[in-house]
Amino acid sequence: MLRRLSKTATAVMLGLTASNGVQAALFNVDPGPYTPANAGFAAWYQDTHGRVLDLCLSKALSSRAPVTPGAPTYMCSLLPEPGVFDDTQDIVFPGNFPSEAFWFTADAFIQQGGINLSYGAALEAAFNVEQPVDGDQISFARIRIRVDLTTPGSYTITHPYGVEVVAVTAADIGTNGVGAINLVRDIGIGAPGVYTGALGGDIGPFLRSLNGPYTETNPATGASERFVGDPNLTEAVTGSPFDTNYVRIQGPNGIDLRTELFAVSGKLSSVQLSTPLIVERNTYSRSTDENGATVQSQDVFVQAPPPPGSAHFVDSAAGTVEMTEANGTGNWYGQSDAGPTPRASLAITADNSLATPPNPPTTLNSPLVDQVTIGQAQYSLASGQLLVVASSSDQTTPPGLSASVATSGAALGPLSGTEALKTLNTVVGPIPPARVTVISANGGSDTEEVLILP
Repeated sequence: MLRRLSKTATAVMLGLTASNGVQAALFNVDPGPYTPANAGFAAWYQDTHGRVLDLCLSKALSSRAPVTPGAPTYMCSLLPEPGVFDDTQDIVFPGNFPSEAFWFTADAFIQQGGINLSYGAALEAAFNVEQPVDGDQISFARIRIRVDLTTPGSYTITHPYGVEVVAVTAADIGTNGVGAINLVRDIGIGAPGVYTGALGGDIGPFLRSLNGPYTETNPATGASERFVGDPNLTEAVTGSPFDTNYVRIQGPNGIDLRTELFAVSGKLSSVQLSTPLIVERNTYSRSTDENGATVQSQDVFVQAPPPPGSAHFVDSAAGTVEMTEANGTGNWYGQSDAGPTPRASLAITADNSLATPPNPPTTLNSPLVDQVTIGQAQYSLASGQLLVVASSSDQTTPPGLSASVATSGAALGPLSGTEALKTLNTVVGPIPPARVTVISANGGSDTEEVLILP
């Protein structure tokens, strides 16, 4: 997930929603009803690793960090605000409630070699009017990166939830370099009381301390509570969907600095939800090798909780195939060499029952389809001719392929050819389609941008 920023090194990107094309990173959110106990906010969010975090309002204290007068070591990020929220009093809504609360936070810092970098990732509860007012509740997923530096040039910042490439000019640096990079990306801000937008943000799965989870006592209830990290400490973490459990900045003159230490907060919920399972791909291929032997496979890719979770599927020949996960990111893969049955419904199961609290297994039925690949999609402005060349992974019994305009679904016609590679050559005008989609009779599809020729 690489993003490029130009002179908008000081850009602030707010109010984005899942409709902006950001891949969903969280899995589920409390559907309500929303109660005063959580100030009208969603009680919890669930990530694709199966962890469920409550809105963190506990005053449980860390047993690992020293307490100093006037600076309690809360396990939740509770921010006192004079006249709005007094953390020494009971949390009550309305009346005494923070203007910002969190389901999750992760902060990291780099201060070395003339670089002063602060990184923050958060799933935040806030208010449109910036004050705790009922009816103005919102949530969003935030990435915030601020860097003081003195050398202009191109900087690459790798973090647990993506990669940012920022072009910093002398004007951005100014006289002292403070705030040369100031990136804030808030995704999910929508209508008050609607909390699904944050599901499409950058946050997720939740980072968690390698030393956790931690158990502390809530002083108000006497109950034991569990937390994914301790925000009073900086520790190594896991959970990055890209296996980048660090913050790294690279830039001109060999700048290359990184940290693997984060201060993390998040209160594990007692609610029990089904194991998250997202089917990313369920395809087959078959062909004949030089000796006339059939080469075939069924390939399944899913997102599900990493070990101790497990995943398996039942192929179209009724065989059970155990899937594997390599690096703790929750990306599972399994392959069967049994003969495929196109469009057969495969049962795919993810089981996270060994996690705490236990998540019941989830089984999804997914059709087995061929893999379609568009090799060419080009349009001639001079002739109005559109050429589409595509193929199916089923080379033994090639299915029919048909093309359409990706945005509208308007039919462009069938592709012709007796082999797996097929072609459509048709006049389309006067405006070329931006993208075309090719769909197979066996269920597979592919979409590509159209190359415009003179």
